[in-house]
Amino acid sequence: GGGCGACTVMVSRYDPHTKNHPVSFTHHFSVNACLMPVCQLDGAAVTTVEGIGNTKTRLHPVQERIAKANGSQCGFCTPGMVMSMYTLLRNKPKPSMEDIKETLAGNLCRCTGYRPIIDGYRTFCESENCCQRNGNSCCMTNGSGPLESAENPELSGKEEFMPLDPTQELIFPPELIRMAESAKPTTQRFRGERMTWISPVSLNELLQLKAQHPQAPIVMGNTNIGPDIKFKGVVHPIIISASRVRELFEVEHKPEGVCVGAGSSLSAVRSVLEKSVSSLPEEHTQTMAALLDQLGRVGGEQIRNVATLGGNIASAYPNSDLNPVLAAGRCSVLLLSKDGKREVLLNKEFFVGFGKTILKPEEILLSVFIPVSRKGEVVRAFRHAPRKENALATVNAGMRVWFEEGSNVVKEMSVYYGGVGPCTVSAEKTAQQVVGRSWNEETLCDAYKELVDDVTLGASLTLSLLFKFYLHVLQHLKDTVHPPLEGQIPPEQLSAVEPLPNIIQPSYREFQDVLEGQSEQDPVGRALWHRSALSHATGEAVYCDDFPHTDGELFLSMVTSTRAHAKITHIDVSGALSMPGVVDVFTADDIPGQKFRSFAGIKEELMAGEEKSIFGGRTLVFNYNILIFTCAQVTCVGQMICGVVADTKQHAKLAARALRISYEDLPDPIFTVEEAVQKHSFFLPQRKLEKGDVSRAFQEADQVHEGEIRLGGQEHFYMETQSMLVIPVGEEKEMKVFVSTQHPTMAQEAVAETLGIPSNRVSSHVKRVGGAFGGKVTKTSILVSLTALAAWRTGRPVRCVLERGEDMLITGARHPVLGKYKVGFMKDGRITAADVQYYANAGNTADESVLVAEKILLHMDNSYNIPNLRGQSSACKTNLPSNTAFRGFGVPQSMLVMENIINDVALILNRPAEEIREKNLYKEPSLTHYKMEFDPENLLRCWMECKEKSELEGRQLSIAQFNQQNRWKKRGISMIPIKYGIGFAEGFLNQAAALVHIYKDGSVLVSHGGTEMGQGIHTKLQQVASRELNVPLSLIHITETATSSVPNTCPSAASFGTDANGMAVKDACETLYKRLEPIRKQDPNGTWKSWISKAFFDKISLSATGYYRGQDLYMDWEKQEGLPYAYFTYAACCSEVELDCLTGEYRTIRTDLVADIGRSINPSIDIGQIEGAFMQGLGLYTMEELKFSPSGVLYTRGPGQYKIPAVCDVPLQFNVYLLSGSHNPHAIYSSKGIGEPTLFLGSSVFFALKEAVAAARSDSGLSGPFPLHSPATPERACSACSTRFTQMIPEAETGSARSWALELP
Repeated sequence: GGGCGACTVMVSRYDPHTKNHPVSFTHHFSVNACLMPVCQLDGAAVTTVEGIGNTKTRLHPVQERIAKANGSQCGFCTPGMVMSMYTLLRNKPKPSMEDIKETLAGNLCRCTGYRPIIDGYRTFCESENCCQRNGNSCCMTNGSGPLESAENPELSGKEEFMPLDPTQELIFPPELIRMAESAKPTTQRFRGERMTWISPVSLNELLQLKAQHPQAPIVMGNTNIGPDIKFKGVVHPIIISASRVRELFEVEHKPEGVCVGAGSSLSAVRSVLEKSVSSLPEEHTQTMAALLDQLGRVGGEQIRNVATLGGNIASAYPNSDLNPVLAAGRCSVLLLSKDGKREVLLNKEFFVGFGKTILKPEEILLSVFIPVSRKGEVVRAFRHAPRKENALATVNAGMRVWFEEGSNVVKEMSVYYGGVGPCTVSAEKTAQQVVGRSWNEETLCDAYKELVDDVTLGASLTLSLLFKFYLHVLQHLKDTVHPPLEGQIPPEQLSAVEPLPNIIQPSYREFQDVLEGQSEQDPVGRALWHRSALSHATGEAVYCDDFPHTDGELFLSMVTSTRAHAKITHIDVSGALSMPGVVDVFTADDIPGQKFRSFAGIKEELMAGEEKSIFGGRTLVFNYNILIFTCAQVTCVGQMICGVVADTKQHAKLAARALRISYEDLPDPIFTVEEAVQKHSFFLPQRKLEKGDVSRAFQEADQVHEGEIRLGGQEHFYMETQSMLVIPVGEEKEMKVFVSTQHPTMAQEAVAETLGIPSNRVSSHVKRVGGAFGGKVTKTSILVSLTALAAWRTGRPVRCVLERGEDMLITGARHPVLGKYKVGFMKDGRITAADVQYYANAGNTADESVLVAEKILLHMDNSYNIPNLRGQSSACKTNLPSNTAFRGFGVPQSMLVMENIINDVALILNRPAEEIREKNLYKEPSLTHYKMEFDPENLLRCWMECKEKSELEGRQLSIAQFNQQNRWKKRGISMIPIKYGIGFAEGFLNQAAALVHIYKDGSVLVSHGGTEMGQGIHTKLQQVASRELNVPLSLIHITETATSSVPNTCPSAASFGTDANGMAVKDACETLYKRLEPIRKQDPNGTWKSWISKAFFDKISLSATGYYRGQDLYMDWEKQEGLPYAYFTYAACCSEVELDCLTGEYRTIRTDLVADIGRSINPSIDIGQIEGAFMQGLGLYTMEELKFSPSGVLYTRGPGQYKIPAVCDVPLQFNVYLLSGSHNPHAIYSSKGIGEPTLFLGSSVFFALKEAVAAARSDSGLSGPFPLHSPATPERACSACSTRFTQMIPEAETGSARSWALELP
């Protein structure tokens, strides 16, 4: 709740008490609608994306600019982006780039990679050189100057945008002003089925209520209580809202400090502190400045606008960013109850346990006092988090030291840490070790030893942060104490106190020119924006859950297993059936048709069931027997057992919680691939490929090296969770299925098979999909089957929309992989032999895991011609939720292992990894290890162009110099190639069909088998139809994907959607155009509309189907040869990072990417796919980490725990170039598929990080290969740097802090 920003709206409030204040008395702020209680909005105006503009009347500039900048793909997050930016512009019509970046920090996007969003909104900046405003340094100081190239191509020039006119904005509703000025506030009470909401208006009344209901929580921002109620099922019979008690918002400035009302939002506190810091002498603002530093990174703007200072303190979370600083800074709180008040210090006595403080149940926190700092006092704040912004801290700290006047002798010291215990922790012994001594290295060395004992959790980070504080203080003493003291910071140590670069620079995109002589009307090859972009930006785009609710509609909620490996001994549904609104509860016994789903020949059960109702089956798949369905046991946490159907979503979820299941645990669950290997738990067959004589090559190699790399899984995190609506038609067993899926036909077949009816009774409809990335194929078909079963049993429409946590728990993720390898190579860097074993954690069912394992082997060579190559791949059966397809389908895992091999060879030979890569690239027409012939010319061109445009060699020298001069910041650069096979190795999946109608008015309706999920397939196929029919785009409409229009569709996947469906649309249009040829010849000067009218009266059919058979691709695993791909997409990418060795945090300074996509049908959309895939890969390899408990429970079930890249993670300079002069005879108009390939290029950041880590290790006297597993989170990168602080931690304790979670794969 509140972590993605997709539901952002603007709330406006009128304050009559500030009517005569010079500042506007109407306050606008952005909030997450999912967290904002309606009860709390009395007197407020709420503005949604629909309220600021639409395509029917007038767009708002903020909507127009994101659309025309191609800043939306699937569009599900776009309304939130629009409203965040709109709110900023209402408050600051001429923002800086820093304002924009900060505003968008609370909005996540999984598709675009953020660059086009930033570019679109950059146009609102007052100055083109906005990075230099307000005293900021020039953006070109991040390590590379501006690119000397042609003017950056844009979809729309700035002069084409509508101007922003603040005078034309919506006014605050006059009736709300009158109400605020005339109405006398009274206590409000709202009563629901289970809770009562009370909103008092006076402090006395609040204290009375708290005395009467001491256990009732006080809700202000609802950022803590709300998620607990929504996701954890917490029930509070009474909730007290204190948002109208004015005393909680009062601010008083005193000579001793500032007193801030506990109800003040974090944004308001930030504003108060900014004014204080700007008006007071620097020596008095140390604590305030430290708090400001933390406040800028606490949540996103939407959270800071509602979360309160008092709530942050009282919730007492162990990783609170503010509490350590408040405690270290001598802050105090005023506690109030009916019986009196007391003022207490925020110190170690205040925080008594997890979520517990010394507050009595009847007390409230009235205000917080932040004192001015004293002369000689230094206060600093630090934090370490899995994402640079909008992420809960892993470890944070507040530190304060007070010196004897004019000296470096410590008079007083306070050190507090968060995230290292059940509550905020005081490192008291460490501080005592320093008091009375001079501030120097010797003193701090003794403090480090004490700190290792003082704080055991996260010890290396706590040491690093203390060292940073030591250097900060030294720098402060240098600037403030005269004459200067001894112990100045050595120049090479200065980098520890300098921030990482963070200014986003203008980026460059190089489009392709259209063919010479191409008609102006022909849109193919032109950079057009997404056909639904404006609908995305205005909120008019319709997604599955937007379909209006119908009479009698019900909601389905799933009941899932809480055990990983157990027998079901009893299911008690009585509790659920007795709940209000419940209509039905069903189990596996109630399925009238097949109780399993099949894909690629592997059958998967729909639901687990009770032991008493055993149904067994056997089928021969891949030459081995598997159990089709069992009602005896569950095999993972999150496996679906029952469905609960009720009249509302809330009733269904409450009833699902009331259902009781009894288990009998089974022994020896399997969670990791090592356990699976030990117990021979695999989904067969295990695949193998080999070329050359590997054993002999190892004997003849100059050196042989063995190693391994582990790659974690990745959550799809599509912005629209699994959503579906099934409507029984009412006769002849017909069912209409509206579903968010990549594979409408699979959904259709799943429903038909589950209900035991023919497929012609089921029609599957997909308007658009709010992101999918492979996760809406097999899992969706199972969920839609169960939703259809609920509709079948009740005879009423049933809707099922998973919450984010449910979705992550049930639907699986990318396969974690362990790669073990042995490599033989020569002294000159030539790799002569490699033997690689891949172990993929498939989870509890086969799904598509064997196919993933196959594709892993097919891409194991990446772009390298290794003469002797052997690989074996296994899909390991474990007791984790079944993993499934994900963008890249095993290729990102496969290639990472090969690139790590290259990296190890480079480290052993002490040569640049790029030299080893270039030496081993395919150089001439060659055969792959499965005997497919190809020409690597464009691969080499991509490599050389990327090398040139990234200025690789010059920057390598600059980086070497930077690393020599800086001990605690290191830079690394890496360039990675890719050779990615396009198409399905299962040849039958490469076919497609289309249906094109021309109506009498000349308008054209196109239906095809692909689904629009942000990749722009509808836009591209609109361009195809326009070219083939020679009509403008305005006459062509792409309708929903429906199995009743185009049957037997194949999945939109494998980067093949446009290739296949584009050819089908082309075929249908060619047929129609040919039919019209006699008409055109009769009337060559006629218009399109006149020709169509004439054709109708001449009885010429104006409807045609199109069909594309697709290539006959195959792979013969017995012979180890085949033609599994239609062609290869090539690319190369160079990324540079700067790493903070003390914390493991990094910034991607610059990325240059060159891609061969043939002749692009739409360069703008293709570049959007390239950038979005790259950012998803960056997340995979450096950030996104799925964590499971030792008993197989997924911990990371939402944006609060699982971090995908945000605006702060975009490369500061991101340049994309399309290879010119490329042709591809194997796809429509010589184009190439690009949706998946460039995801792997995110690994260029991983290997750049590894280069930076290697530089840090070199300073510690370490060389040669070292383990850095993926994702290279800040924690892992910091540990790999092996600084002296890491080495202070006893070896035996290094892994103890992570024992709470499984080490996957």
